[in-house]
Amino acid sequence: MARLATSRIPVRYSVSPKRWLPCAAMLATLAICLGSACKRAEPPTAPPPEVLVTDVVQKDVPIYGEWVGTTVGFVNAQVMPRVQGYLLKQDYQDGAYVKADELLFEIDDRPYKAALDQALGDLAQQQATLRKNQLDLAKYKPLAAQGAATKQELDDAVQATHASEAQVKGAEAAVENARLNLAWTKVYSPIEGIAGIAPVQVGDLVTPSTVLTNVSQVDPMKVTFPITEREYLRYADRIREHQEKGRARNEPDLELILADASTYPHPGRFYVANRQVDQQTGTILMQALFPNPDAILRPGLYAKVRAATETFHGALVVPQRAVQETQGVYQVAVVGSDDKVTLRTVKAGEQVDGLWVIDKGLEPGERVVTQGLQKVKDGIPVSPKPDTSTAAPPAAPAVRG
Repeated sequence: MARLATSRIPVRYSVSPKRWLPCAAMLATLAICLGSACKRAEPPTAPPPEVLVTDVVQKDVPIYGEWVGTTVGFVNAQVMPRVQGYLLKQDYQDGAYVKADELLFEIDDRPYKAALDQALGDLAQQQATLRKNQLDLAKYKPLAAQGAATKQELDDAVQATHASEAQVKGAEAAVENARLNLAWTKVYSPIEGIAGIAPVQVGDLVTPSTVLTNVSQVDPMKVTFPITEREYLRYADRIREHQEKGRARNEPDLELILADASTYPHPGRFYVANRQVDQQTGTILMQALFPNPDAILRPGLYAKVRAATETFHGALVVPQRAVQETQGVYQVAVVGSDDKVTLRTVKAGEQVDGLWVIDKGLEPGERVVTQGLQKVKDGIPVSPKPDTSTAAPPAAPAVRG
């Protein structure tokens, strides 16, 4: 059989413009849509966060020491009877102001009046015996000189007279003692001051060991407070000068902060330092005096003694809320002239009322963030606004206690 010969004939495909133009238009439209979608997906740029700032202020800051103390009467007297007996009368009102030598209590004096009468009787008897013996002696002296009386009789008369004289002196002492006991049945205040509430009542049997009441002299009032050994050594020169001259140079007045946080209106002064340091606590007791004309202060009150111990001249201060502390590291957020934030580590010093003394790390006039610290990071721009609430009094005291 004959093979049929085959041949490959190339085929041409032609695309009509009517076909590819719609496709190109669709591709262009898709590209435009995709480009628009990408542009819409980009988020808008956020504005800089708004923060409150204040300037670093340079000024003199007084540094105060503060110690916890208690008030003590300038003189405190325990009133106790000197004789035993039943209490008949209380002559003062509990808590009243009494004067020195004012009658406070009366004890039944009848036994002591009887004792005085008996002592006076004994004295009279001894005085009579003395007069008799003196007469006998006067009689025996001339008789002995004439030999009408023996020397022994004269000596006996002399000895009897001497014995009577001694017995009279003893009787006189007994009378004086009886008079004192009778006088002591009335109990007087030994000092001027405020008398406390009596722990005894009328009708009680009191003895010389019974405390009838306490009287405290409260003007001026002493305040006792401990300071550390280090503080004592720091102020030792002032203390010595005070004790030698009555008041040291540049000795500050003392303030008294009461339990309700109020400041006592009358300034005080240093009075005395104790003779030794308490080895158990490492402190030494100090005493200050405060005027108390209205008797507002009473013994036993809790109080804080505060005194300006030194002054930081030209100290740099910022609001306390501008300082962040993390594990002992202190930082502030400083806003530069370009309104960008720099987180700066600083050395913080004394705390002031609402302020913080910065020993190192800041310059006067720099701006620090006081509100909005949670919004800032190092290097980001911010929108700073002045913090008007940070205006502080010019003499806010730092406290060291």
